[in-house]
Amino acid sequence: MKNRLKVLRAEKNISQDDLAKALTVSRQTINAIEREKYDPSLPLALKIAKFFEKKVEEIFFLND
Repeated sequence: MKNRLKVLRAEKNISQDDLAKALTVSRQTINAIEREKYDPSLPLALKIAKFFEKKVEEIFFLND
């Protein structure tokens, strides 16, 4: 699954560590999601969307 997490994080000027703390996950989890090595669970995807005030499908999308 592709995502725009790194771009959104850069737009808000926050570090992986700061985002991880806000979402109560590890920095490694954020890094893995950004590198598309890990797909977040639905609850985590929803937390990320809420944090960035976006719809889940504006952040995550399938590779076609």
